[in-house]
Amino acid sequence: MTKYRQQLPQLGKRIFLTDGGMETTLIFLQGIELPEFAAITLMDNPGGLQIAKEYYQTYLQIAQRYKRGFILESVTWRGSSDWAKPLGHNLQNFEDLNRKAVQMLHDLRAQYETSNTPIVISGCIGPRGDAYDASRTLTANEAQYYHAKQIKIFCEEGADLVTAMTLPSANEAIGITRAAQAENMPVVISFTLETDGRLPSGQSLTGAIEEVDAATGQGPAYFMINCAHPSHFIETISNYHPSFSRIRGIRANASCKSHAELDESTVLDRGDPYELGHFYLNLQQNLPQLTVIGGCCGTDHRHVEVMAETLLVKP
Repeated sequence: MTKYRQQLPQLGKRIFLTDGGMETTLIFLQGIELPEFAAITLMDNPGGLQIAKEYYQTYLQIAQRYKRGFILESVTWRGSSDWAKPLGHNLQNFEDLNRKAVQMLHDLRAQYETSNTPIVISGCIGPRGDAYDASRTLTANEAQYYHAKQIKIFCEEGADLVTAMTLPSANEAIGITRAAQAENMPVVISFTLETDGRLPSGQSLTGAIEEVDAATGQGPAYFMINCAHPSHFIETISNYHPSFSRIRGIRANASCKSHAELDESTVLDRGDPYELGHFYLNLQQNLPQLTVIGGCCGTDHRHVEVMAETLLVKP
């Protein structure tokens, strides 16, 4: 069962690593087919389960080497109910895949956790629709109803928290937060940003954080940014605003390209791991409370290891 639900250790001073861009790594670097960009399909057979375990083990070994904590995110970014039919599953089977995804993380924690490397298990949630398109965004009530089932599964399977990734709007973030609150589960909200540092909805980052906090009584344990290159938002972050104290995690893309350009790309832009690592160093100077470090599209274990070498200097 859960170990850290009541007191998430990443809320302290210790740095916690997480993984990179799982889907882009598996598709472009390992040649593994992931229909609809959905890594949850790996849970459907023993071979896929082994691929997922080996992927995580690479990162867990880095965390052990640098004596850092690690947050294991489940392969369920596209595990909510609307994705079942396009991926060839009925709802009951899809629920089972969500459960297997969390159960696998418990097995990994039992194998790799040490006193120097505490491991937190997170149930990962993605937006109902396109992370880059907020034109069909949900209302807060619709989002709460839609995401409640997946969050309940994560709670029942003993996840320590839920993390909603690549959210394009504040409304969906509010609904997810309320659904997690109903299950008494810690929740993390991670927004994706465009090249202008704003959400796909057009809202500013400060505005989104403040809106979610106001509507949920500061419900999220913290906020994150993911699926954007630091060059897209470092200027925003450098202009201090009190709401930025709520940001504890960054999972950036390797590429400087816009979301539209990435969607059209047929090759993986892995950027420069060392340049990305130094961007994180600059981000840490503006966000001294930053404790959750990882990557998103185009990043792999080499990017995360550079982050470990250049950034992780906190005692």
